Amino acid sequence: MNKSTKIWINYATGGIVSVLLLAAIYKQVQKQLGDRGTSTLTDTGPNYFLVAAIVLMLANSFLESYKWFSLVRRSEPVSYGRALASYLAGIAFSIITPNRIGEYPGRILYLGRGSTMHYIGVSVTGVLSQLAAIWFLGLAGLVYYNIAFPDHLAQAALVVCVVINILLGFLYLNFDRWLSLLERIPWLRRFSVYGKLMGRMPVAEKWRILTISIVRVMVFTAQYLFLLTWMNVDVPIVAGFCLSALFFWVLAVVPSLALTELGVRGTVSLFIFGHFSVNTVGILAATTCLWLLNLVIPAVPGSILITKMKWLR
Repeated sequence: MNKSTKIWINYATGGIVSVLLLAAIYKQVQKQLGDRGTSTLTDTGPNYFLVAAIVLMLANSFLESYKWFSLVRRSEPVSYGRALASYLAGIAFSIITPNRIGEYPGRILYLGRGSTMHYIGVSVTGVLSQLAAIWFLGLAGLVYYNIAFPDHLAQAALVVCVVINILLGFLYLNFDRWLSLLERIPWLRRFSVYGKLMGRMPVAEKWRILTISIVRVMVFTAQYLFLLTWMNVDVPIVAGFCLSALFFWVLAVVPSLALTELGVRGTVSLFIFGHFSVNTVGILAATTCLWLLNLVIPAVPGSILITKMKWLR
């Protein structure tokens, strides 16, 4: 197969995948807005809350793309623009995969195979840092929930969350110490190489990546609170922030075939914020807007960027 044919196949394949991704995104938007009814979006509060949420969408994208840029440039020289493009392509992949597991593979595929093994290693760092951040702020949400609405299930969840936070913190900061365990178990031995790659990262750099992840969680937690306020859902600021953090924690721990589907998100949001407000439509509309801002809108340019991916080498 000559080079010209490969180029045509690369672009044709990328174009087909992009069309499929855009069609899937359109169907999800059409279905979700159709279920909720677009008229629910007209009964809103001051529009500056929406503007603040949009600004935080941009901040969220910058933080995650910068974190990814900081990670991948440890493997090979990569411009911020290329890291941003791979981040958007990853979102496009994630929106049609179970539990958004396609996000990091999508990023790596966009960057190419030059340093795939190293990309996978830094991806593990990125995933663990974001997971640790969600569990850390989720702990604050669970503490508040247990104080405000105590029950046995919430208390059990709090205990589990404390234990997992300790384990995640140790795993993230001391992953190289787990290598001996991985190498003793045959089916885990294949993952030891990623631990070695993570072990090469200075602890100070790990803390910096973790800090970016925590700030990012705080950003989209505040973003959700702004959207709830915009949709006239009356929640106190401190309670709203804690419950918003709890909302993202629940989404991270509840198993689902597609957490990008608003059915799951809507159910979780109604359960959590229903303690403070009977404005069901407002809660669901805010959840819809959050989904659109953080997933659908970034996924559209990401789908287009996929045409630049080299599917054949």
